[in-house]
Amino acid sequence: MTGLAEALAPARLGRSYRWLLASSWVAALGDGVAIASGPLLVASLTHDPLVVAVSAMLRWAPQLLFGLTAGVLSDRRDRRRIVMAADGTRALVLVVLVGALVAGRLNVAGALAALAVLATAEVFSQNAEATLPPMLVDRDDLVLANARLQAGFVTLNQLAGPPIGAALFAAGRAWPFVTEAVLVCAGVGLVSRVTLPAVQHGPRGAGGVRAEVLEGVRWTLRHPAVRTLALTILVFNVTFGAAWSVLVLYAEERLGLGAVGYGLLTSVAAAGGILGTLCYGWITRRVSLGDVMRIGLIVETLTHLALALTTSAWLASIVFFVFGAHAFIWGTTSTTVRQRAVPPELQGRVGGVYVIAVYGGLVAGSALGGVLAGRYGVTAPFWFAFVGSTIFLVALWRRLTRIAHDDRAPVRA
Repeated sequence: MTGLAEALAPARLGRSYRWLLASSWVAALGDGVAIASGPLLVASLTHDPLVVAVSAMLRWAPQLLFGLTAGVLSDRRDRRRIVMAADGTRALVLVVLVGALVAGRLNVAGALAALAVLATAEVFSQNAEATLPPMLVDRDDLVLANARLQAGFVTLNQLAGPPIGAALFAAGRAWPFVTEAVLVCAGVGLVSRVTLPAVQHGPRGAGGVRAEVLEGVRWTLRHPAVRTLALTILVFNVTFGAAWSVLVLYAEERLGLGAVGYGLLTSVAAAGGILGTLCYGWITRRVSLGDVMRIGLIVETLTHLALALTTSAWLASIVFFVFGAHAFIWGTTSTTVRQRAVPPELQGRVGGVYVIAVYGGLVAGSALGGVLAGRYGVTAPFWFAFVGSTIFLVALWRRLTRIAHDDRAPVRA
């Protein structure tokens, strides 16, 4: 067991990081269970497509509404306690939800309200948790630390969690939420063992929350590396969101896959993420982070082209596998670059700006993808994604090699 622990989280990362890693992995599994069980719960209460769509929207809407506020709170307060309070709130809501299910008194409105509160609390928990690795490990170890955190997300949240959630729901509607509550509580207990260094919080601005949010936005816009990262994730999530918004229709109409086949595409992508996890250390020892980012964006651009052209489910599966590896590698690298560049007192707010770029791009892209598919066919969003990604990649090409090295001297607010 000692050898396994050393391989997963070397002792040089510190005991507190190991507690954080354990908490993150446990929470990732609980959130993965919720990915499947939340929509299934709503669908069991109503067959209204609009209501089901609203339940899906509740997973990302709180990120847009509260992402910046969560960033301000993370920069004002004890970040470990924020994680504990937010996840404690989630556990309490899950207990109430389970009680309503067991008593047979849960209606659609109650289910939607519970999902909304759970997603909102998750925004605050995730923002605060994302600021912890730079406080716990040396700067040069952030690549490894983030890779381990991301590995748990890929394997437990995306690969293992959803099928477990679906199986538990089939056994009884309350079981996935009981399981999630236990996992969330375990995560709170684990993160409570983390010991953070003393942080000197800066004085609050005279304008309150609004002024502090603007401070984070201005810092992001002034820092070349982080500004470019935020712009890149915004644009590439517009193109990604456009293509992936019609993925279920694409799988059915273009690839001839049913519901099971569509689900397998997601699993194949997660399996690619596991490959990315296993190879990440080897890659970053041989390839600069700037070139890793260049290669990743090329892979994503060519993914859209390949899916626009193919009608083969087998070829599409290979493309999804490669894309899954890219998604893990890109996510870990971009997180590390951002954490290295941002000063500690701004980690929460700049992270909030980044979240807005992520989900803003997805929302805009999803809306655009639906319009394009309706007018020009199911492959139109993939062609749009390929052309848009190509144009932006060409425009950004020379900057990408500097992004990963433009973080040596953090710019103070």
